[in-house]
Amino acid sequence: MRPHILCLPLLAGAVLAISACSTVRGAGVGAAVGAGAAAVSDHDVRDGAVLGAGAGAIVGTVAD
Repeated sequence: MRPHILCLPLLAGAVLAISACSTVRGAGVGAAVGAGAAAVSDHDVRDGAVLGAGAGAIVGTVAD
């Protein structure tokens, strides 16, 4: 396994920890979940990420 791939979870954790805004954090998590769900269900990954980011931003705003 390549060493730089092992750093990705650390980088993702740092970005989420530094991000103070719940809206941005929710959008990031939503985009990742939406893209993953779209990939698994054989749909367009970009559309899934956009929809997930929108939903995540709304949830992040309401939860804050």
